[in-house]
Amino acid sequence: MLNTEILSDRVAKANLQKRRDDESERRERIFNHKVRTIGVDKEALDLQIKEKKTQEKAEKEQQDAQDADLLHNSKVACLLHNRQMKGRQAVEKDIVSYRRQYQQPQRERENDLNDPDCKDAETGEAQMMLQGLVGEDLDSESRRQRQKEQLRGWLMQQQSERASAQQQRKLEGRALTGLFSKTISIILPPFAASGRSKIEEERRQKADHKEEDDQASTTNHLQGELMCEDAPHTPRIMVLPGLCPSSDRRVPSESQQQVIQFQKYQIEEKKRIDLEERNEEEQHERVRLDSARSALLLERQQARLNKQLRRHLDNTNLRLAETHKQQSKGCIDDSFFSQFNTCSR
Repeated sequence: MLNTEILSDRVAKANLQKRRDDESERRERIFNHKVRTIGVDKEALDLQIKEKKTQEKAEKEQQDAQDADLLHNSKVACLLHNRQMKGRQAVEKDIVSYRRQYQQPQRERENDLNDPDCKDAETGEAQMMLQGLVGEDLDSESRRQRQKEQLRGWLMQQQSERASAQQQRKLEGRALTGLFSKTISIILPPFAASGRSKIEEERRQKADHKEEDDQASTTNHLQGELMCEDAPHTPRIMVLPGLCPSSDRRVPSESQQQVIQFQKYQIEEKKRIDLEERNEEEQHERVRLDSARSALLLERQQARLNKQLRRHLDNTNLRLAETHKQQSKGCIDDSFFSQFNTCSR
């Protein structure tokens, strides 16, 4: 059978193959997840990848820092351990050298009772001292000395505390004075300009009034002389120069009154503080004198009591000695031997 192919069939077959290739290419482009870009936010994916890389880099840096800290701490611990071991070895070496130098067995023989070569000369050369009598207080002098030192220490402590308190009060007074001066400096400047202008104006008014008073007094004096010449029987009016009913008797301004009142208050406050300090110093001085007087009286009373106790102890010892001398010594007679068995067996 001959293989014959119609042209139309060949064209149809070519078109079919082309459509198949296009379909396979379309499927490859759409359904391949590695190269597909349809329906995907590429910028968001790139941002996520960048953030992930940044996070990994930060974690790596943190891990490196922790490793470096761990290595540093390990080195420090190793150095401290070596230093401690060296110190311990040095202490042990010093102990061994001290024992070798000062704690030899030959040095301990004097305390060894089983050592026949023990030195007895030192024990024989020891000074023998009499024991105290019955009831004798051997530590009375040392105790009295300690009491004196204790009283002296208390007095010095009280004086130092009093001096520190006085210094503190002086500092407080200075601080209060500084505060008053600051207050004055704060209060006075607002009134300084007006005060100076008012003072100048008052001075000028006083000068004008004084001039007017002088003129009036001169006029009155002349009028009085003329009246005396015209009417000799009329009683003469005595007019002193400088005195006039129109003299300046105005009340000082409000700012000056405030300043004066504040200055008076400051003076009274300073006087009160000085008086309190003086009274407190006098009180402290009285307390110090009373404490010193009481300490002296206590010391004298203790000395008197010790003297009485010593006298009583001496009298008691003397009576005991006399009683011991008066006791008769026993003698041996036949009655002593009669109490034993005299028979022999």
